[in-house]
Amino acid sequence: MTLGRNFTKLWWSQGLSNLGDGLVLAAVPLLAVTMTRDPLLVAGLSVAQFLPWLVFTLPAGALADRIDRRLIMVAGNLVRAVGFGLLVLTLVADVRSIAVLYLAVFLAGTAETLVDNAALTVPPRLVQRADLERANGRLFATQSAINNFIGPTAGAALFAMSAVMVFSSTAGLFALGALAAFMLPRMMPTATDTSGDKHTPGEVVRSIREGWSYFWNHRLLRRVAFISGSINLFSSATGGLLVLLVTGPLGVSASWYGLFIAIPAVGAVLGSLIAARVVPAIGGGLVTWLAALVPAASYVVLGLSGSIVLSEVVMFLAAVATALNQIVVSTLRQAVVPDGLLGRVTAGYRLIVLGAVPVGALLGGGLGRWLGPETTFVVCGVGLTAAAVVFASRVTTRALREAEETARAEASEAVA
Repeated sequence: MTLGRNFTKLWWSQGLSNLGDGLVLAAVPLLAVTMTRDPLLVAGLSVAQFLPWLVFTLPAGALADRIDRRLIMVAGNLVRAVGFGLLVLTLVADVRSIAVLYLAVFLAGTAETLVDNAALTVPPRLVQRADLERANGRLFATQSAINNFIGPTAGAALFAMSAVMVFSSTAGLFALGALAAFMLPRMMPTATDTSGDKHTPGEVVRSIREGWSYFWNHRLLRRVAFISGSINLFSSATGGLLVLLVTGPLGVSASWYGLFIAIPAVGAVLGSLIAARVVPAIGGGLVTWLAALVPAASYVVLGLSGSIVLSEVVMFLAAVATALNQIVVSTLRQAVVPDGLLGRVTAGYRLIVLGAVPVGALLGGGLGRWLGPETTFVVCGVGLTAAAVVFASRVTTRALREAEETARAEASEAVA
């Protein structure tokens, strides 16, 4: 069953930019390790990519509730295209500087705060509430398949042939993503956003505070953010060291690295596609527990087993659990938050969730330099298990259901 022509345009825009992200996922660390084997410097690329989420997330949310969300997606993708285009120019000039790579990744991360925040507010404008799980599932399945499977495999293969080729392709894909986003209908602020036409600094700050207050005072959204932030904290702590573990102790060659990290993405695709059936069957509360405990177990296995096959299996299962959780939390936000606040509340949520990434990357880099990659993975597995005990127990299926019922009742009263 189709979700409509406009949703298809969003799907194409996100798919093309996801492919660019996927090429980068393999190519950036591979280029980095040709410049340095220092765990802190390699992990620092994750800091450069996600540091903008700490700085620009809340303003990006205010922007999404004030101007055409379509144009935000266009501009953000164009910035990413320019950033990697500049990296290509330095590579053509045979200038391989870790500082230039950091700059390109930082620009891409900054633009991503705009694009992703706006894109997450778009589905409720394009599909009915009954279709949100299916729409989100399709978007996340595409993201997982392209960003984590097709993209990294292609990125590693292209990098083996030419660094210039892979980063030129990346810039081109982001440009095409901008073009597809431009074909979407205009999505101006809703009538409920009374500050939509006021752009003074004071009004922008007031608007940001309003969105943050709504998010922080919504107990369930805040709890979901904390457990998701914990998952990202330890995921980024291990993710920055994965290339060192895989190409070192596990003995995977650089040419096969893209395939190694791509195989678990099949699990993410599977989780996204089955979410509409699985989540109602087992409940969002159990999904939250699985999203933390399964990755935690995978880190311990990666650190201790030394087995490529076993590592792939646990990473696959962790990806399934994480994908299911993405659908739960995205649908929750879109269902309970008024559209006029959705951009700012999404930004508040992602400030916690993605703001944990650079912190985790620094933590992982420091631990990796001190303890080595294998021990760091084990430590992170134990840490994520502890976080699940503290936070996941507070996110229950009943609480998720009641939050939606309350939101529907409030919306009905507002209309009446």
